Amino acid sequence: MHHPTTVARPANQSLARVLAHAIDAGGKPRHRIASECGMHRETLLRVARGERPIGLDEAALVLAACGAHPRATIILALAGQEELACEWMHGEMGEFLEEFFTSLPVHLQRTLGRRIEDLRPRWANGTSQLVARMLAKHIDDFVGRDITMSLSR
Repeated sequence: MHHPTTVARPANQSLARVLAHAIDAGGKPRHRIASECGMHRETLLRVARGERPIGLDEAALVLAACGAHPRATIILALAGQEELACEWMHGEMGEFLEEFFTSLPVHLQRTLGRRIEDLRPRWANGTSQLVARMLAKHIDDFVGRDITMSLSR
């Protein structure tokens, strides 16, 4: 039997590849990352090669030690979005998703209340497209306001 927070084999391989990228891109020596995570350097290397299962708590420690946004990176990796996890882990998009994933459940509960039971899983993809379009419009409006303000000076 495995530890309850240890991820399943395919997910572990995906997470290992993302961790290997974080370690390589982190700009710190591997021994220092391992030390900050409370593990031996060899253990860290075995984790990054996918030879040793890793719990989500350990993965979050490694990502944080590498300067990545742990929750967003783990969620993307486990959702099969390894490439985006690696691309966004150190940037503002990773930081945005970290906050978004943390705050969304609270706002859904607060806004929908008992109507949360009326949500259907099939609406998730359309809702994510709606949120992306809404964010694009918000960014366009924000940029437009900045341009107008700078022209009026």
